[in-house]
Amino acid sequence: MNIPCYPQSRNIRFEDKSFLDALLRSLQPRVSECSFANLFLFRHAHFYRLTRVEDSFVVLGRGYNGEAYFLPPLGEDVDDALSILLPDGLVLYGCDESFVDSYLAALKDIEITEERDAFDYLYFRRDLAELPGNRYHKKKNRVNYFESRHVYTVEPFSQDHREGALRLLEEWLRIRSEVESPSLRPEVAACAEAVEIAGLLGLEGVVILVEGTLRAFVLGERLNNDTSVCHFLKADPFMEGLYQLADREFNRRCFSDCTYVNREQDLGEPNLRSSKLSYHPCELVKKYRAWKSFSGIDNPAIPRLF
Repeated sequence: MNIPCYPQSRNIRFEDKSFLDALLRSLQPRVSECSFANLFLFRHAHFYRLTRVEDSFVVLGRGYNGEAYFLPPLGEDVDDALSILLPDGLVLYGCDESFVDSYLAALKDIEITEERDAFDYLYFRRDLAELPGNRYHKKKNRVNYFESRHVYTVEPFSQDHREGALRLLEEWLRIRSEVESPSLRPEVAACAEAVEIAGLLGLEGVVILVEGTLRAFVLGERLNNDTSVCHFLKADPFMEGLYQLADREFNRRCFSDCTYVNREQDLGEPNLRSSKLSYHPCELVKKYRAWKSFSGIDNPAIPRLF
């Protein structure tokens, strides 16, 4: 595997899948960024690149605001990698509480902050599959409303659904494009590529066909041994109850051996936050940023862009 040593780096490639999958499997990540599919699909949006630091492999990236960062190092010599990257002015992004406790808590002159907009929403998968009790009464009512008004079928996502999913995604973008969001078009581009190569990436999902036409699809994967992650859920916004139905069916039919499902972050968008909270997460998986504090400067400008 030809990965240059820091500060040199190279683009993430599809050929890196088996290598990164093995590293991530050993890590058993809890944060949604730490999957090959996520890194590959958002490689253009976040300028993801690979580098080697001592005996660790590190993903370098850039936020929507242009800030250069790196994700938690993979492999061995994590401490050595941090001792090189943090003093070099890079921000560490996407580390969870366990990583902070293991590698950052004892370091001097390191600033650590919670990133609330990046917290992942973790749910009991069975709750989303069954919508039990009064807490999910409104969700069940919406599903019932949809089911009473439409003839539909649910099918596992396959390449036979590619064209229908891409058409729906195009419609969804046309409706949502009135909303200003720096993440909108990168998300749509990533979703379109996921639809095109879902099988190669190991993604699984479901589609909802209404009178034979694809009106919703969901794609996700296994994040760790007991957690799935839902990367994309798109549905016709004018069909009330369809979002709730698609989410239910994904959790009923996919990764049924998983205890949890991670539905990623809300990016600070109020409507998205309200929606995710309304499904009663069992945990918010906290994520942190960390950087080296230089001479009283809390968060220095990042000089290096990759």
